[in-house]
Amino acid sequence: MLYFAYGSNLNHFQMKRRCKDSIFLKKINLKNFKLTFRSKYRAADIEPKKNSIVPGGLFEISKSDEKKLDVYEDYPKLYKKYYFYFYGKRVMTYTMVKKTPFKFPTERYLNVVKQGYKDCNLDKKNLQNALKLM
Repeated sequence: MLYFAYGSNLNHFQMKRRCKDSIFLKKINLKNFKLTFRSKYRAADIEPKKNSIVPGGLFEISKSDEKKLDVYEDYPKLYKKYYFYFYGKRVMTYTMVKKTPFKFPTERYLNVVKQGYKDCNLDKKNLQNALKLM
């Protein structure tokens, strides 16, 4: 199945540790969403926003990878699944259930995300904007 990563799972080392079968395919943009950080975990989340994009990584994952991600993402309590179509193919990602106010991520978490942006060759502008918004 196809999985869209936009936070710490962009980090190739971390993603491989979590999902041994995962294969990074390419970078893509999720349209009409924006990146933010929230919850007591200060983790990445996405929310609808017209004319905005969230850059991320498109991965091929196995069924067992998906089960591992479900556990890691605390599905369905913290994150729920969101599906969208990219060139006719169904893609799964996670979005937080409770849309709590913005919380600046921890330095450790942010460094994992920044490395993920490098690994997937994403434009860091979107990440910087998400951190400056509040």
